[in-house]
Amino acid sequence: MKKQQLILTGAGIALIASLFFFGKTVAKKEVAGVSSTTLPVIPLFNWNNYVQVARQKLPVYQQNYLNNLENSVKRGDVKDQQIKLNNQLASFWKDSVKQNDLYLFYTAEAAKLVNSEKNLTFAARLILKDLRNEEDNAKRSWKSEQAIALFEKAIELDTNNDSLKVELGSCYVFGKGMAGDAQSTMKGIQQLLQVVKRDSTNMQAQLVLGIGGVISTQYEKAAERLQTVVKNEPNNIEAISWLADAYAGKGDKPNALKWYEISKRMINNPAYTKEVNERIKMLK
Repeated sequence: MKKQQLILTGAGIALIASLFFFGKTVAKKEVAGVSSTTLPVIPLFNWNNYVQVARQKLPVYQQNYLNNLENSVKRGDVKDQQIKLNNQLASFWKDSVKQNDLYLFYTAEAAKLVNSEKNLTFAARLILKDLRNEEDNAKRSWKSEQAIALFEKAIELDTNNDSLKVELGSCYVFGKGMAGDAQSTMKGIQQLLQVVKRDSTNMQAQLVLGIGGVISTQYEKAAERLQTVVKNEPNNIEAISWLADAYAGKGDKPNALKWYEISKRMINNPAYTKEVNERIKMLK
C-alpha cells in the first residue's frame, strides 16, 4: 500500500523533472501502480468546438481576415492553394494570436498535403514535443493521434528510418499512454522493441522503453533499460529521474534514494529538491 501511495503521490518525480526538460510539467503519472480497470475513461477532445470558440474570441477584423483567407481557394490547382491556405492559417494563429495548438494543426494539415518526409517529420516532431507538455488528457490524446498519423506517413516514405520509428513509439507512450491508456503504452513499447532488437545502442529507444516500463508498472524491466541509458549517457537527467521512480516503484529503497539524491544535485533547483525530499520521506 505504501509503495502504491508513493507512486501515486503528486505528479511523480520524473514528471516534475520534465519542468526542466520541456518548460512545464506534463500530465500526472497516476497510472503507475493502478490497474487499468480503475482508470477513468479518457475524454474526447472536440476539435471543431475548440476552433469555433477560438474564432469567436477574435476581434471582428481578424474574423473577417480568416473568412477572406478561407474563401480564397478557387478553381484550378486546388491542392497548392490549400497548402498555401493552411500555411497562412498556421502563421496567423502562431504570430497574430499566439495560439500554438491551432498553429500545430494547420502546419500538420499543410504537411499532409505536401506529403514529403521533410514536411511530415517537421510537423510530427512539433506535435510530439508539444504533447509532452500537455496537461489536459483529452488534448494529449488528440495530439498523439495527429503525430502518429504524420509519423506513419513519413515512415511510409522512409521505411528504414529508425529515428522516425522511435518517435512513433514515443507518441503512444507520451500520448494516450501517459493519459492512462495501458494499451497505447504497450503498443508504443512494441514499436520501440522492434528498433532495439536491431540496434541495442539506440539510447533514445531505450529511454522511452524505460519510461514506458515505469508507466506500465514493469519496474524491473524499466530499471534495466534506464540503467543502460545512464551508463551510456551519465548526464541524462531525464533517465536518472525516471530511474529513481522505477526503483521506488519496485520497492528498492537504497537505489531509489541514491538516484533521487543524484537527480537533486544535477538539477539543483529548490522546487525540484522540495518534491524529491517529500518523495524520500515516503520512502523512509
